Amino acid sequence: MANDIVVSLRHSEYRAIVAGMEYRCAVGKSGIASDKREGDGKTPMGTFPLREVLVRPDKIDQLFLPKIFEDSLPMYEIKPYDGWCDEPLNPYYNRHVDLRSFDIAISHENLYRDDDLYDLIIVVGYNDSPVVPQKGSAIFIHVARPEYSGTAGCVAFSHDDLLDIVSKLSVDSKLIVQEISEEWSWY
Repeated sequence: MANDIVVSLRHSEYRAIVAGMEYRCAVGKSGIASDKREGDGKTPMGTFPLREVLVRPDKIDQLFLPKIFEDSLPMYEIKPYDGWCDEPLNPYYNRHVDLRSFDIAISHENLYRDDDLYDLIIVVGYNDSPVVPQKGSAIFIHVARPEYSGTAGCVAFSHDDLLDIVSKLSVDSKLIVQEISEEWSWY
């Protein structure tokens, strides 16, 4: 059975439920929206598959990562040359790119960051099948800033919570972003 990540607003704070556990999270600095656009600072609303886990092995102790089972998400190391194209008019829009051969003058995100935000990334299957220019790119689940400030459109959790969440996911897990959770609506 898949453990989904269900993100909802609860008492003016975004929270997520995964496998019956509740976690605090951050979403886009402009909230959530069903009509996500590139650069709007919003987290897309809806249900999305999870594609893979990217990890900085120099920053995340491998002992804390889940064992790789047949049904777990694929896991890859983030290298210094890994990037993600966020230029809507580029053919590599919303795709992983190798910065050794990619024109770095084209708008992109560097996945190998100096801060800790991208030490562990879950790639969300948003606007990737097919890719639609201007609909939004680089929607990830990653490590939150200590104050849980808004993201550029991603969902973010504390470092320890994200490690725990990754251990509960499978290839069938999904990210579900909704305005208000029905199971929490009576609070």
